[in-house]
Amino acid sequence: MLTSPHDATFPLMSLCHLLQAASDTMETKMEENTRLYRSRFLMLFLFVAYSMSSAFQWIEYSIISNILSKYYQVPEFDISWTSMVYMIFYIPLIVPANWILEKKGLRFAVLLGSFGTCLGSWIKCASVSPNGFPITMTGQSVVAASQVFILGIPSQLAGVWFSANEVSRACAVGVFGNQFGIALGFLLPPIIVPNSTNLESVERGLHILFYTVAAITTVIFLSIVFLFKEKPPHPPSRAQAAILNSDSRGSYWSSIWKLCRNLHYMLLLVTYGINVGVFYAISTFLNQMILYYNKGAEESAGLMGLTIVISGMVGSVVCGIVLDKTHRFKETTLAVYILSTLGMITFTVVLPYGHILPMFFVSSLLGFFMTGYLPLGFEFAAEITYPEAEATSSGFLNASAQVFGIIFTAGSGALLEKYGDKASNISLSVTLVIGAIITAFIKSDLRRYKASQIPPTSDSDKLSPC
Repeated sequence: MLTSPHDATFPLMSLCHLLQAASDTMETKMEENTRLYRSRFLMLFLFVAYSMSSAFQWIEYSIISNILSKYYQVPEFDISWTSMVYMIFYIPLIVPANWILEKKGLRFAVLLGSFGTCLGSWIKCASVSPNGFPITMTGQSVVAASQVFILGIPSQLAGVWFSANEVSRACAVGVFGNQFGIALGFLLPPIIVPNSTNLESVERGLHILFYTVAAITTVIFLSIVFLFKEKPPHPPSRAQAAILNSDSRGSYWSSIWKLCRNLHYMLLLVTYGINVGVFYAISTFLNQMILYYNKGAEESAGLMGLTIVISGMVGSVVCGIVLDKTHRFKETTLAVYILSTLGMITFTVVLPYGHILPMFFVSSLLGFFMTGYLPLGFEFAAEITYPEAEATSSGFLNASAQVFGIIFTAGSGALLEKYGDKASNISLSVTLVIGAIITAFIKSDLRRYKASQIPPTSDSDKLSPC
């Protein structure tokens, strides 16, 4: 029988101590089981190389669209489909691709995507003839279908292999690989494939281009086969350990349903799609816009595209460091979005003057913020949707980007052809303004960051929950 207030509270206090002791034991076990491995850098390097080999092929045709239009005897708009096919295939394939990633794991997905990239590269080697455009589109389609196993991987790879203090930078480096491939895609094709009326010279350049890419993708595929691992023996962070030691992450379809019910993720889905869709449109038509004001400037257009992407790579790394240091996800995302909008407006104003040097400067600013935004979107999504799989949240961000990319690329192409670059670029600037306004309404709910923090351990703090 309980005879005093002290006797009445004793069972409750004992229960609190028992629960806290169990919690402390679990926390200690999680801390002991987290470990970093040097092989995480090899996994990241292999993925960067794989992503680079696919991204290079996205833009390799569009940047020399005028040359290929004459060689394959098709309109330049048909050449633009070599980049648009990347967007078209992504939309229907992202759901089954994410399901494969969820069920079969990271290694299987990367292997499958790398094999497809390699296969498509070899198919394109058979397309070097004036009537070979259908073959080159077939090879490009295989590569495009394979990139569904690339765009959503950086945040997943970073979460599986890197600590909480490294994850944003690792994701930024993963995105860096894709951007570096695009940069090379802008730079090398105009140098390798000459703008010549001599078909033999063009064919020789295409042979060098296609066979070199095929050889590189083969080396990358074999390296992934023998070196790429699914995950480390122990998780790298408390957040990852919590996922492995609990049922907090539901089935794939339940994860999709939770994402659809997350209002702030859905807002991010729209704003990310707008920003990246604008980048896709600008990249696709950069060659045509520059050559309209500067005849014979194919190499300058390629270098300008290179400038956009290299500055974007720097922006990605800088943004990743800022996120790891400050964890100000919304503030950083909104600031970069606004600066991307200002960069697009400046690009629109400066382009008609036809001066190459100012355009290089404007392009570097545009690239720094617009492509620097890519890892921000991935990491912000991972934070506000935790503990759902990073590949699922980033995969749907990329699907949104492909939808908007198709709309903006097709719309910009029509406006460019009928009304010129001003109408096309003004419309893209307006959409970025809308995207920046929507971004301001996204709530910064940093779930993953909170899960990675070590809870207080003082006696007063231990007793406070009870």
